[in-house]
Amino acid sequence: MAIKAEGVTRASEGRRKEQGQFWVYLDGEIKRYADARVGLMTHALQYGTGVFEGIRGYWSPEHEQLFLLKLREHYRRMQNSVKILKLKIPMSLDELCETSIDLIRRNNFRQDVYIRPFAFKSSEEIGVRLHNLKDSFAIYVTPFGNYVEVDGGIRCMVSSWRRIDDNVAPARAKITGTYVNSALAKTEAMENGFDEAILLTQDGHVCEGSAENIFLLRDGKVFTPPTSDNILEGLTRLAMIELLRKELDMEVVERTIDRSELYIADEIFLCGTGAQISPVIDVDRRPIGDGQVGPVVSQLQKLYFDIVRGHSAKYRNWLTPVY
Repeated sequence: MAIKAEGVTRASEGRRKEQGQFWVYLDGEIKRYADARVGLMTHALQYGTGVFEGIRGYWSPEHEQLFLLKLREHYRRMQNSVKILKLKIPMSLDELCETSIDLIRRNNFRQDVYIRPFAFKSSEEIGVRLHNLKDSFAIYVTPFGNYVEVDGGIRCMVSSWRRIDDNVAPARAKITGTYVNSALAKTEAMENGFDEAILLTQDGHVCEGSAENIFLLRDGKVFTPPTSDNILEGLTRLAMIELLRKELDMEVVERTIDRSELYIADEIFLCGTGAQISPVIDVDRRPIGDGQVGPVVSQLQKLYFDIVRGHSAKYRNWLTPVY
């Protein structure tokens, strides 16, 4: 056991050292991750006053190419999100995209990756506010696999924690501090033996997962909560609506959804940049459909993964090649 533990420790140290050598962007400079540091008193660390994005890149061995999924769309959303926290990003949309591509090339990533841009209040002082503070901006890239199960399906529970309301802290923006709400729900679900949480709105309607949008299929139609029900305005959500309508010829209805509709759905799936398309096979220990991954979600997954790996010329405009 001691030898195994020592081996694990050495492997972990090796990964940390390698990560420390990755190139990152921080406040106008490209530097090593180990040299990109912020102070202990940083405002965003103390009060959650930051906005982030998550952008996936998919390596395609056939094309020997890394494809970034909806790169410009993610940065456009971030440019909107920062307005809520009175943050400014000192780069144009083109510069944001070019810097992300440059970082990947410098790191020579030839595998699936995740890009994390992060705008935050970086003043080192105590005091809850958004005005008269220094803004900072960073981007890092890291290798990234599946965030949640995408093959065999996942088991979910309806969380006792409600999704924050737009008049409390807007869920439509990826604000760092609001993800405490997601963390509470996710841990509750996992400690109760489930894979993921489904949160309800303050008035008790289905909202989304801890970090994913949700879709229900019933009687040949697809239902998903509207953006006014305190959900993240997901780019993968929009992609799913497009594929369902155009490729599977299915009606997609955006409307408020009751909790009990989860239990009688034919199929359910969660989606997001991190989660990709994750079939839900059980909610609150009630099987969804026959308790297996359903045919529509299976078709949708195949379409999606063909697109992101560069196998679909029709949707190549979703992708930005790196090399």
